[in-house]
Amino acid sequence: MRLFKHLSEVRAAHHGGEGCGHRRFMHGPRGEGRHGHFGRGGRVARFLEHGDLRLLVLHLIGQEPRHGYELIKAVEDATGGAYAPSPGVIYPTLTMLEELGQASAAVEGTKKLYSITDAGRAALAENQATVDTILARLAGGSGGRESAIPVMRAMENVKTALRMKLGGRSASAETLRRVADALDELARKIEDF
Repeated sequence: MRLFKHLSEVRAAHHGGEGCGHRRFMHGPRGEGRHGHFGRGGRVARFLEHGDLRLLVLHLIGQEPRHGYELIKAVEDATGGAYAPSPGVIYPTLTMLEELGQASAAVEGTKKLYSITDAGRAALAENQATVDTILARLAGGSGGRESAIPVMRAMENVKTALRMKLGGRSASAETLRRVADALDELARKIEDF
């Protein structure tokens, strides 16, 4: 029975839940997203193996109810800034936990506050040794390492802002000039570091 439950959870993680019409929860072989571990071939596998994010999220909402953004920040803090899961990874994980009955969400305005359920506490207790290993790995791997991850995340934020501002619609010449000026100014500032 336990093996069947585990296989069902793995299948749900890779196929968007049993029988539901969601797009896939995880894109890569370890669920890192389509560009690799950190978005472009980084090393998050050192920190989080397959299934670790689900357990880490359960652990974090077991400590206190949290919003999705708070979970992203908590994981980033736990890795010393070396890894911050994107909303495209954290929210499908939360949805999966809800579908498994391990988390529940209360709507607060436009946000959801996620809490652990009794089933989530049971899953966490059953996997406590794994959770302890994950936490030790995160604590041991985050200190004193040089990391370009915050820069990579910031670059992705700029790309997203550009796509949202300019993608799919024609921008005025003035808007295009202002965007180019802002990017040129940013480049000059970076060169001065």
